[in-house]
This record gives sequence, structure tokens and C-alpha cells, in this order.
Amino acid sequence: MQNKIQLYTDGSSRGNPGPGGYGALLLFGDHRKELSQGFRRTTNNRMELLAVIAGLEAIKKNELPVTVFSDSQYVVNSVEKGWLKTWIKTDFKGGKKNKDLWKNYYELSKKFTVNFVWVKGHANNPFNNRCDELATAAADGKHLLVDVGYEEAAN
Repeated sequence: MQNKIQLYTDGSSRGNPGPGGYGALLLFGDHRKELSQGFRRTTNNRMELLAVIAGLEAIKKNELPVTVFSDSQYVVNSVEKGWLKTWIKTDFKGGKKNKDLWKNYYELSKKFTVNFVWVKGHANNPFNNRCDELATAAADGKHLLVDVGYEEAAN
């Protein structure tokens, strides 16, 4: 049995901002779970990050390590290069975007051992491609939610 969880993620936005969605695919041993949701007005970066959050929230076994595969350099570099730690320490000084989601991710990540791997988007990775399909279908869906964090910040 595999001893770590793989989480593939992707976000999509039809316009930036515009309708958007995320897709996430969790793999653990023989288990596979797909997640997606669409929002009426958001950004691509928010959906990339929300895919990671949704995937982590769906994990029931906090003691297992999680490898997140993302085609978002914004998400991967923010965590792996330590930018997020600096943003947290300075309370996102300078107007760093997506504070609500980053704080959510940061608190959630304390439950896990998480590492990120960047994968090339729209390439030959079937799991990343599936997440792209989920994200774009969610963005194009009819029952779009309100991205409260985005819409409050935009007003």
C-alpha cells in the first residue's frame, strides 16, 4: 500500500477576473477522489490555491505525507521558496493578494507534511490534465458560487 497521498490540482478562470473553477484529484493506494467547484467571479491564482485547500480539506488521515502536484508556479513557489512564511510574519504587508486563502492554507497545512512539485500544465500528465478538465467544466457550470474573499476585496 502506498504510504503517501498524492494531490493533483488545477485552477481555471474565464477572464481574470471572471467565472472560475478548480479541480483536484486525490490518489492514495487504490483510492481516487475528484473534487471541483465553480465560482461566478474570481481569478486564476485564487482557483489554483483553492484547489489545494479543497484537496487538503478532503483528506481524512492527517498523519500521512501529502505531495501536491500543481502547474501553478505562483502556488508552488509561494510555499517551497518560503514566500508564504514571510507574508504570514508581515501580515501580508504591501498588499499581497489572496490573504484569506493563504491564511486558510497555512492553518490547514499544519495538519500535514506537505511538499509541492511543479508540473507542466497542458502537457502529458494525465492527472494534471484531468484536473484541468474538472476546473474548466466547473468554471463553465451553471451553479456558480460566490467567491466571497475575492468579491469583498474587489469592492
